[in-house]
Amino acid sequence: MTTNEEVNSLIRTQAYINGTWVSAARGATFEVVNPANGNVVASVTDMDASDVRKAIDAANAAWPAYRDLTAKERAGLLKKWYALMMEHKEELARLMTMECGKVLAESRGEVDYGASFIEWFAEEARRSYGDVIPAHTKDRRLVVVKQSIGVVAAITPWNFPLAMITRKVGPALAAGSPVVVKPPSETPLTGLAIAYLAEKAGFPPGVYNTITTTRNTEVGEELCGNNKVRKLSFTGSTAVGKILMKQCASNLKKISLELGGNAPFIVFDDADVDAAVKGAMISKFRNNGQTCVCANRLYVQDGIYEEFVAKLSKAVSALKVGNGLDTDSQMGPLINEKGLKKVKQHLADAVSKGARVMVGGNEMDGLFFEPTVLTDVTPEMVITQEEVFGPVAPVSRFSTEEEVIRLANDTPYGLASYFFSRDVSRCWRVAEALEYGMVGINDGLISTEVAPFGGVKESGIGREGSKYGMDYYMEIKYLCFGGINS
Repeated sequence: MTTNEEVNSLIRTQAYINGTWVSAARGATFEVVNPANGNVVASVTDMDASDVRKAIDAANAAWPAYRDLTAKERAGLLKKWYALMMEHKEELARLMTMECGKVLAESRGEVDYGASFIEWFAEEARRSYGDVIPAHTKDRRLVVVKQSIGVVAAITPWNFPLAMITRKVGPALAAGSPVVVKPPSETPLTGLAIAYLAEKAGFPPGVYNTITTTRNTEVGEELCGNNKVRKLSFTGSTAVGKILMKQCASNLKKISLELGGNAPFIVFDDADVDAAVKGAMISKFRNNGQTCVCANRLYVQDGIYEEFVAKLSKAVSALKVGNGLDTDSQMGPLINEKGLKKVKQHLADAVSKGARVMVGGNEMDGLFFEPTVLTDVTPEMVITQEEVFGPVAPVSRFSTEEEVIRLANDTPYGLASYFFSRDVSRCWRVAEALEYGMVGINDGLISTEVAPFGGVKESGIGREGSKYGMDYYMEIKYLCFGGINS
């Protein structure tokens, strides 16, 4: 059993810049609070733009030597880092639960998932192949090579405090690019813990940097405006993503944006209802509904609507809500008062417009909220237009395939989508018709390091993970050799 001392051994409260643990120049700190009980977990250094510039300068200075390492050497560092994460899996999981509230089983799963990106890109480091292009004249030879993009800044969210970092820095480090990581102020401790493990893995000073701050606007402007940062990768809200994109335009910085979603979850008459309910439970209630790929709108066809609602309600009513560190808890708290307020507002709006609460619907002590199922949900309700980011499953009825595709696509977002059907022809038709970057077909859990993660429309730009992930962290260079004697 992991002890508090073992967890505490990973806790770092200073930022990590140029191979050194440092405090903010102005001495400021902020508190990290456990959302399950309100206890202060630690006080962490609170940096400003001047501190961030030091991290960027350190990364830029480290870039030439690091990019000149062989791919095998960079892969070796990543493999050591991966091994250390797995060695400290339980401590990382407990620390994650303490600062973000998710239940231990999910935190353990996130360590596995997050570390998998490091393992994957350690292997991909040696596979960033170029091309030889058939020349258009006899005296030329045309070659394409892929090179490190330069300093990469990664701004990550609180709901996956480990995996959202590794999914960004894995390909960057594999490609030969130093990184500056800004974890969120709600959950900086996991990010600092894996920075400590990166240090132990032997990354050279300046290659891996982590800064902590509550001054998000100021620090974001520095990361976007500083021309030594060649690439920015951000996961978060669409509203913030648009701001960062505008700021990056000043120096045409490369960007990857993984933004908000409004995922439809469709169940057709011919679906395996029990499998669909299981998929909905995984997709909707993982991390208490606080993921960008959560099912946000559930559409169920007329013929199985009542059966699905009854079975979903039964499964939801059996969920145990509690402190994530309790082994029997299946759902933890919401992250903060703002998140709780949003859930209550969405629910109140839906009920005022005719939705019925089948299960749950009540606020509990602290930041806990009952897992909830709503029926008779209609398109004009706010909960169908915006992510609720909480444990509320709004269920709507539909009649035809054409109708549900129109409803599913009627949103500016296009990250993840899901549907259940046993008709092979329908599976192809619907999968191709849904305007989303990712489609789960008879599956409610689709994220994996081997597949490209990302959205279309206002859900983002670029892809993370998979063989495609490396390309977003590299520059393509064309070499034309002239004067070749044939």
